[in-house]
Formats: sequence, structure tokens, C-alpha cells
Amino acid sequence: MLKHAIALVIALLLNAAANLMIRFGMRAIDLELGGAGLLDGGLGGALRLLFRHWILLVGLVCFASNIVFYSFALQKLAISVAYPIMVVGGFAIIVIVAGALMSERLTTIQWVGVAAILFGMTLVAKDAGRQYGSGAASLPPATGSTVETPSH
Repeated sequence: MLKHAIALVIALLLNAAANLMIRFGMRAIDLELGGAGLLDGGLGGALRLLFRHWILLVGLVCFASNIVFYSFALQKLAISVAYPIMVVGGFAIIVIVAGALMSERLTTIQWVGVAAILFGMTLVAKDAGRQYGSGAASLPPATGSTVETPSH
């Protein structure tokens, strides 16, 4: 189960990296085009732009790799736990990097929302670890087995 949890973390990092690389690449293309649309030069022109801005291609490779690792993680991890961790973890990474490298700023209310989302993800992961093992690496199985809820 540990290797599946590690695969989930790798998938999360690849997903966040892919989103950021695509954003960086599209920013560069937008600057190069000076406001014109990506497809204004036709499909051939768009393909030339994409290949010239290699960071976009690396981002797409990261997305593809993310799918491989995420699929592996879902062999043993319940999607009801894995997906929130994947999405929220990636969200947190993107918010931090976008603020640091892209000058994107969140308001105080938005930061409170980010904290609430992270807290919720922590509760989901921690409760899954409590129910199914001793830690977050021991997430619920994804197989068709039934899961008993603990009595309170």
C-alpha cells in the first residue's frame, strides 16, 4: 500500500508541475503573439508555436505521466480519499508557486479558503489513516470490498 501512496504523491506533483508549465508556456506565447489568438495563424502556426515553447510539451508529458502514476495509485487506494488529496495538494502547490513566480496574489478571504480546503483534506486523509491503518499511507483499499464505519 505504501508504494501506491507514493505513486499518488508523484502523480500530485506531476499534475501541479504540468499545470504550471502550461501556464508559463501560454504566457510566453501570449507575449509573443501580442494579443492575437493562438489559432490566428492556422493550425500549422499554432503547432509551430507549441513546439517553439518546449515548456508546454514538457507540461503535456507531465500530464501523461501523472495519469500513469495516478492509475497505479488507484489500484489500491480508494478514490474517495485519493482524489481529494490529489486535487487539494495540487491546488496548494499551484497557489504557492503562482504567488511566488507569477505575481498572482490572493486576498485574505481567499487565503482563509485555501486554509479551510487544506484542513478538510487533512481530515479526510487522517480519518482514512485512522480507519484503515496507522497513517496516511494506509488509505482504504480501492477494491470492491465493503468498508465498515467505526461506531462512535
